[in-house]
Amino acid sequence: MNLSAAEEESAQEIHVPADIDWQMLDKSKFFFLGAALFSGVSASLYPVVVLKTRQQVAQSQVSCIKTAFSMVKHEGFRALYRGFGTSLTGTIPARALYMGALEVTKSNVGTTTVRMGLPEPTAATIANAAAGLSAAIAAQLVWTPVDVVSQRLMVQGCGSSKLPNASACKYLNGIDAFRKILRTDGPRGLYRGFGISILTYAPSNAVWWASYSVAQRLVWGGVGCYLAKKDDESNDNGVKAIRPDSKTVMAVQGVSAAMAGGVSALITMPLDTIKTRLQVLDGDENGRRGPTIGQTVRNLVKEGGWMACYKGLGPRWASMSMSATTMITTYEFLKRLSTKNQEVLTR
Repeated sequence: MNLSAAEEESAQEIHVPADIDWQMLDKSKFFFLGAALFSGVSASLYPVVVLKTRQQVAQSQVSCIKTAFSMVKHEGFRALYRGFGTSLTGTIPARALYMGALEVTKSNVGTTTVRMGLPEPTAATIANAAAGLSAAIAAQLVWTPVDVVSQRLMVQGCGSSKLPNASACKYLNGIDAFRKILRTDGPRGLYRGFGISILTYAPSNAVWWASYSVAQRLVWGGVGCYLAKKDDESNDNGVKAIRPDSKTVMAVQGVSAAMAGGVSALITMPLDTIKTRLQVLDGDENGRRGPTIGQTVRNLVKEGGWMACYKGLGPRWASMSMSATTMITTYEFLKRLSTKNQEVLTR
């Protein structure tokens, strides 16, 4: 949907490039380039994810910086990328499911809501929220097993054996972890925390995409017009046309994404902490079954009160904000590279 906005008081109109919908994309190019680009993004942000996970499973409160220095000192720099191979392997199919569900849902819901007569800003927000929700659910079919394996590898060597119900298994690599979890717990072990993952990521994505849509409009309405290049031409009503260049568009998208990422991180942090604990720790109270959500919450509260549910908020806030900014600028760039008709770029 077009995000063009008018400033009536100053008689100015911002002409933002038209959004690229599902029908405009070359699907093979979209998925191939997407796999390559997002693999690079994942590699650059992975150490922050490791730090967040370490803090969430630790019983004591340790700062992110101290955690990082301790890891490098005692386990080497490679510890910051422990489990990355497994995570990267799952990134390609998970991202394909995510992007496909996102674009199809956004296009269909957007068209439907506009036909229902809803205002364009409201229709865009609803379409983005629905798209984020469906994309998260589709991606979790792949991401949950990948998360379980990669997070088990992330916390190896951090003294997690001192935690109550901590897994005593040692894994050589992702394949070894996959086999041992499957042998010990069966397929359910690989999908441990699937329900809480849906409860975490589905609302998180819905909130993020809806917030991103709103934030973009706020940024364009506030500072976008001052950063844009003014066109000397006016339309029939004498309204001054402002045509932002590509750098301005990317800057607004990046700022909007960071704002949306921060909001989403704060709202969903407790669910993410519970999810990580469920996926990493074993339960001696239930035999081979993992701890329940209730047991996990009680253990967290016992360790540090309700604020323990916000362990790792700093790294997660930073990770989600940086990831959101990088992801959305990369994603929008990917869509423009993947259009069937390159003339759309000049509209």
